[in-house]
Amino acid sequence: MISDDLDLRQLTAELKQKLAPGEPVGYLRGKSLMRDMLVDMKGFSEYEAEELIDTLELRGFLRFLGDPTERSIADAHWEISPHS
Repeated sequence: MISDDLDLRQLTAELKQKLAPGEPVGYLRGKSLMRDMLVDMKGFSEYEAEELIDTLELRGFLRFLGDPTERSIADAHWEISPHS
């Protein structure tokens, strides 16, 4: 369960900093990488981390710049914006 006290902007900024100098590439690979980073950095379970990544995506902090259903653009980058 995601705590209401969790600062999503700060969490996004930390993810962006750890991923520097580039954003993750690929829809599923990028989500998996960011999930695993939350597990390692913050001690979330894999389920909690997956839920957090989905929440960050739904709230606009993370945005995939391609189309995961089309192979030709499924390897696009993610935009990570703690200022959403």
